[in-house]
Amino acid sequence: MEAKNLELAKNLRHELHQHPELSNHEVWTKNYIIQFLKTYTSLEIVDNGQWFYAVYRAGEKRRNIAFRADFDALPIDETIDIAHASKYPGISHKCGHDGHTACLVGFALEVDQKGADKNIFFLFQHAEETGDGAIQCVPFLQENNIEEIYAFHNMSGLTFNSVYVIDGTAHCASKGMTILMEGTPAHASQPEDGVNPAFAIAGIINTIQDLTSSNTYKGMVLCTVVHVNIGEKAFGIAASKGSLMLTLRAYYEEELVELEKSIEKLTLSLAKQYGLKPSFSYTDKFPETVNHKESTDKIRSICEKKEIPLDEMKEAFRASEDFGHYLKVTKGAICYIGNGEDYPHIHTVHYDFHDGIIETAVELFKGLAEM
Repeated sequence: MEAKNLELAKNLRHELHQHPELSNHEVWTKNYIIQFLKTYTSLEIVDNGQWFYAVYRAGEKRRNIAFRADFDALPIDETIDIAHASKYPGISHKCGHDGHTACLVGFALEVDQKGADKNIFFLFQHAEETGDGAIQCVPFLQENNIEEIYAFHNMSGLTFNSVYVIDGTAHCASKGMTILMEGTPAHASQPEDGVNPAFAIAGIINTIQDLTSSNTYKGMVLCTVVHVNIGEKAFGIAASKGSLMLTLRAYYEEELVELEKSIEKLTLSLAKQYGLKPSFSYTDKFPETVNHKESTDKIRSICEKKEIPLDEMKEAFRASEDFGHYLKVTKGAICYIGNGEDYPHIHTVHYDFHDGIIETAVELFKGLAEM
């Protein structure tokens, strides 16, 4: 990677870090990246509102390949003392999407200056953290006949500047489930006159362990209680409304659906038993992310050719990734680059993207573009 391009990528990363924006609110971020690319490249820019892509065109009869970066931040305070600290209270880039974007831009600079024998699409995606972004960008793959798509994620706890790959499932499927239970109010001295949802909600919680038994499923299945809210903060009123928020997670997407149906069935049964009105809603929906072996093998080949350290992952990450939406419609893979075994973990207050992996990511993408 050219030194001038590496410096530009680092500076861009620091600028993005200072101006983080939450999922579906990345207005400044998107516009700043577009302006940066217009200033330093001659790439075609296609603006799609909340997201955009840039294109290097080698010719009509050449292959079309895409690379994705996400650019949303998290609702976490910046507490570390760094020169490029977030300027916005309660929001910061604690997952490294500023770094993902900087790497893709660095790659775009190299391709624009040196050329390529393929049509290269640089996809800049919003709202990865909430699972809203990729599903909105999927038509881009079909409209442009994208044959392969690649991405990487920085990961702490992994050897610095080593690339990690896995065939098949790389990230679990997950979704947020909210159960609402509505009864009728009563004076706290006469609870028998009302209908209290507390016992039904407690019944759901107490049954979760049975519903996620490892003997029932072929892969890992989890149901995590994330929030419970029952009744009002008034000692004179018996609870009449309650909500339970759960995160459902599974190695196999079909088993996530199976778990969801089991919880709904249990809820309806308990609601009938206690005379409650139940309802369900879902959010933060993530598919399973399943790498294509043909694509992971290309990553392995590039690492060997460029002498980039490579490690094989033994199991999928439990955390979800909306990149899986792309892999349902075309070939491709997501891989990981280590921040270091003792480096602060993503989604923690001590984390900041490791600039030392930018060049590794760019060289990996360049190699894939040349295959």
